[in-house]
Amino acid sequence: MDWFYRTDPPEAQEPSEIPVLPDTPLTVGEVSVIIERLLDDRQLQDIKVQGEVTNYKHHSRGHRYFSLSEKGGGSTAAVIKCVMWRSDAERLSFEPEDGMEVVITGSVRVYPPHGSYQLQVKTMTRGGAGEKYLLVEKWKMELAAEGWFATERKRPLPLFPMRVGVVTSETGAVIHDIRTVIARRYPVEIVISPTAVQGEDAHKDIARAIERVAGHVDVVIVARGGGSFEDLFPFNHPDVVRAIAACPVPVVSAIGHEVDVTLADLAADMRAPTPSAAAELVVPDRKDLRLALRDLRCQLGGALLARISRAQDEIAALRDRLRPQRFCRKIGEKRQATADLSDRLERSYSTRIERDRLMLAEMKTALDGRSPHAVLARGYCVAEKDGIVVRSTDALREDDRLNLRFYDGRSRVMVERVDHDGNL
Repeated sequence: MDWFYRTDPPEAQEPSEIPVLPDTPLTVGEVSVIIERLLDDRQLQDIKVQGEVTNYKHHSRGHRYFSLSEKGGGSTAAVIKCVMWRSDAERLSFEPEDGMEVVITGSVRVYPPHGSYQLQVKTMTRGGAGEKYLLVEKWKMELAAEGWFATERKRPLPLFPMRVGVVTSETGAVIHDIRTVIARRYPVEIVISPTAVQGEDAHKDIARAIERVAGHVDVVIVARGGGSFEDLFPFNHPDVVRAIAACPVPVVSAIGHEVDVTLADLAADMRAPTPSAAAELVVPDRKDLRLALRDLRCQLGGALLARISRAQDEIAALRDRLRPQRFCRKIGEKRQATADLSDRLERSYSTRIERDRLMLAEMKTALDGRSPHAVLARGYCVAEKDGIVVRSTDALREDDRLNLRFYDGRSRVMVERVDHDGNL
């Protein structure tokens, strides 16, 4: 098959009339122009064509090259070469592959350098499943709005499940693969909830199978082998999605191939690329557990030996601290410290008492200097009349009787004369 690698679509050329003369050979270019004019028929422009993709190639520049053949036509099937330029291919919602039935819209064009025609594709949808794809997209938006695909509702898988539920067909390789993997890794009880996995009412059977097994196991695997979009369609149904979301235990989905993503995969707590991978996810590996236990045993033994060593050191330290000689030495040290403290206190108090004594003596001297008794001791006396100290001669009269208070006693006298000039 010859491919036409171009970065841009060839520019359309205006066909021109080629005069055909008897016995006059045409050039190759003239023949190409005639073919292009003939292919410019309106019946070959903006047409819809349904067929099977073959020889599909995704060019590094983004263009898509493939052939379209009659589905199931065998070696005698009609084939037409097709090209889809990058600007149109960027709008594809899926990746075409060989054997896929598609419906395309486009126009037939001739490529003069190769003298061949090809179908330039503008749009492409999956053949026979377009309505179902639209329905799945509608379900996806509705279920997402209800929160069934939210990351925060995803649950972790149990570390050591006792029972594993499997929702799949009773026949086929899926259940065999799951049994083999679980038996090899970590043998547990497998509870099979059989169901139809394709067909018109398969979604009802799948939902019932999930509900039937949910209350009897620790984790559920919903699995199916590979298939076409039509085969996997039941796993996109809202009944299946809601059954998975309502399941009281975690659900692992393993539906179709790794590239196939159904709405059931989005609702499941975890998605596996294959049924065997799902079995590996739900149970641990005995070999890994043995290795982990061996490491833990080594760590525990090391920790125990280290603890014993620390305990021995602590006992030795306590034994050393409890020896009588050590106690006597400690008592002597405390006695000496107590004696030193007593001496310091005694010196401190003696110094404080002496300082206070000197301060009191100074205060006494100061008070004595200002005391009336000191004045009287120097030869003075205090005269009192009727119990009142006489401060001036104006208060005296002749024949007044006064009490005189001396330093060492009292006397009573009578006034004979009063001089106010200070002279006796």
